[in-house]
Amino acid sequence: MISSLNLITTSLVSKIIRLLGVMGATLLLAGLAPAVATTQSKDVIRPAVSVSGYSVKLLAEGLQHPWGLAWLPSGEILITEREGSLRRLSRDFSRLSPPFSGLPASLVVEGQGGLLDIAVHPEFSKNGWIYLSYAEAQEPRGAGIGTALLRARLKEDRLVDIERLFSMQPKSRGGRHFGGRIVFDQQGMVYLTLGDRGEEERAQRPNDHAGSVIRLHDDGRIPVDNPFRGRPGQMAEVFSRGNRNIQGAAIHPVTGALWTHEHGPQGGDEVNIIRGGRNYGWPTVTYGVNYVTGTRIGEGTHKAGMEPPLHVWTPSIAPSGMAFYFGKVFPQWHGSLFVGALRGQSLVRLVLDGERVIAEERLLVNQIGRIRDVRVGPDGLIYLLTDAPDGKLFRIEPR
Repeated sequence: MISSLNLITTSLVSKIIRLLGVMGATLLLAGLAPAVATTQSKDVIRPAVSVSGYSVKLLAEGLQHPWGLAWLPSGEILITEREGSLRRLSRDFSRLSPPFSGLPASLVVEGQGGLLDIAVHPEFSKNGWIYLSYAEAQEPRGAGIGTALLRARLKEDRLVDIERLFSMQPKSRGGRHFGGRIVFDQQGMVYLTLGDRGEEERAQRPNDHAGSVIRLHDDGRIPVDNPFRGRPGQMAEVFSRGNRNIQGAAIHPVTGALWTHEHGPQGGDEVNIIRGGRNYGWPTVTYGVNYVTGTRIGEGTHKAGMEPPLHVWTPSIAPSGMAFYFGKVFPQWHGSLFVGALRGQSLVRLVLDGERVIAEERLLVNQIGRIRDVRVGPDGLIYLLTDAPDGKLFRIEPR
């Protein structure tokens, strides 16, 4: 039986939002940050009820910690495994290829790092490029690790024409917070999310890639309108900073805006809209607290010049993977934002009113495991990867 949650009514929410908007304006006039700019999961979530409008089908299994997936025009699916493998699933889901050869020797598997996300160029049929993010070891090996981005072409079951487009600097030790999501926008720019590498103060350093979103042309060139390009002491690839560890990113199909979510510490997972040159606050502001002591991190939840999140989960759900649903198969979900949950072991549906989260629904709670990636396929169905030594690919279908 599939579990979900009742939604609060739009009319009631609209009244609340209008009231909170007035309160926020009053706080701004008083010189204070409007604490009502952010919705919290505990305020919009509602008790579970039973629904029967969809079913979940297992398509593939035996994957080693799968991380990302992407479709080829042929209908085949490319799947990355964090343990360092790229595999191809046949269109009818009957055959999973052996691991591709040709991955760079600098790829390292350590902690949360390894082979991460994959994206297919919007004009793949013309140029054949696929893009991969991965944890890269600095030479001499052992000197440090950082997130990198490459593009390559496929020749049977191997990678050819490999070009490294970006390499995070500086490298550091440890196996945490690599980020790694890859997204193309509607203008063909490619975005890569980077974690703070477990060294939180780096997310506010102007001469450090850690804790940022980077933006590049599809061939790795730095756009002339990147917000920090040409500024002394700044990293030209950086589009936003102050992000802790973004593992979900998607372009809104209507507005073209880049939406992301990121892991908070103990609580404080966030949903944000990433805008050029903005600072998203980590670790100066956060809704999370220190893991061991439970004490506050930074200066609170708001600060002038730093962007408040749209939505916060406390306690943490450990979000990973993100997709907007604008398909026709599930009209009741049209316009929703879907987020996978690792710790929460569920698929979270966020109901949106423009750039506001007005309700939240939890699906598949504790039914298929830790959801690492969420995608909407060319068929208008929702695909889910689960993170496990025996990871699986599922598809949500109409019942």
